[in-house]
Amino acid sequence: MRGVTFNVGVPGFVLAKTAGKLTDSAFFGSLSGLSIKDLPEPEMPGPDWLKIEVLQSGICGSDIGCLSYSASTAMEPFGSFPAVLGHEIVGRVKSVGGNVEGFSTGQRVTIDPMISCATRGYQGSDYCPSCSMGRHSTCERAGEEGVIMVNGNVLAPGVTIGYHRDLPGGWGDVLLAHKSQVFAVEDNISDDMAVLVEPLAIAMHAVLGIRSNPQAPVMVLGSGTIALATIWALRAQGHKGLILSQVKRPHERVLAKKMGATEVVFPGDAANEALLKTGATAYKPIIGDEVFAGGGFSVVYDCVGNAQSLAQAMNFASPRGKIAAIGCVGKIRDIDLTMLWARELRVHGFVGYGLEEWEGEKCHTFEVVHNLLARTEAPVADIITHKFPLRDYCEALKTSGNHRESGAVKVLLQPASPAR
Repeated sequence: MRGVTFNVGVPGFVLAKTAGKLTDSAFFGSLSGLSIKDLPEPEMPGPDWLKIEVLQSGICGSDIGCLSYSASTAMEPFGSFPAVLGHEIVGRVKSVGGNVEGFSTGQRVTIDPMISCATRGYQGSDYCPSCSMGRHSTCERAGEEGVIMVNGNVLAPGVTIGYHRDLPGGWGDVLLAHKSQVFAVEDNISDDMAVLVEPLAIAMHAVLGIRSNPQAPVMVLGSGTIALATIWALRAQGHKGLILSQVKRPHERVLAKKMGATEVVFPGDAANEALLKTGATAYKPIIGDEVFAGGGFSVVYDCVGNAQSLAQAMNFASPRGKIAAIGCVGKIRDIDLTMLWARELRVHGFVGYGLEEWEGEKCHTFEVVHNLLARTEAPVADIITHKFPLRDYCEALKTSGNHRESGAVKVLLQPASPAR
């Protein structure tokens, strides 16, 4: 099988930091730790597993952050390399283990890439506290080896497929998945919709976790896939109030409106005017930017994750409001946290997906998203702007990484021809 493989190392880090501003090859080309390789096809480690042929896999902002060494190193102990990248996946079942029920060869599926205690080989009575609660995205064994063998090796530490030595991701022809990670795709859901289930689930997990007043005004900062997915998730789960979206480019404004935003603004004066319409009043300190009192948004979803977005979120949130941090926020320097305490704000971080309370039942976030995709009219597939065959992975990564010039939002790699 083919696989786009990345290996973390000091030489790659030094090259990225010194030459990254001069050439894309430092990040995505032959000079980096990234290459496409012929690899042995992985063997299923047991009867609870499936082998999946990948149809499409998305390029995520976290992939770009990993390849460019711009992400925080705090999560480095919870990955294992070299790894076949890719965690946004739609595929079809190639083979099924003897203990797996409900799946058949050729069936289309999406993959929850998070590695739980079940994936590591533990039985229910031995699950960590997070996995016992259905919160496997925060599995407390992410830094430990598993208790199963994969291709002759003890399963390496790791938090997710796509950053894991033994469990190849979606940027390859074939991957392995534990039965707990696999979800069937309905016939009326296209491959393009299905490959977005993972980022849509990230947004839905945050929206369901916040549980905002469905009539209250909320704000979504950012114009990438997660921000657009958050707008969709808010509307799909029943938010009726104002959704203010802040983007930077005209084509992003169009997509935000398609996903359900009430109003879309650019940063600066237009955003400030929208805040004033909520009843806020602007005040000018002796030194520094304007601050506001009154009004504001009950929830600000920060889908950017930098100093500017977090500062704006604190300034735009209403007293006792909430900030949902779903933009992979990392190291932030020189940020003024005054409004955090002055307005009694709550900042809530979210990662991945898990067991949700939905329509009176407990179900996986992927199931919620599948259900809503089957009945929603929002054109979520419009988030996909570019597609490339697997062999053109360098061009795909350049397109995604240089999104300001390319206009890219979601870029896909296609190891196999889509089924639908």
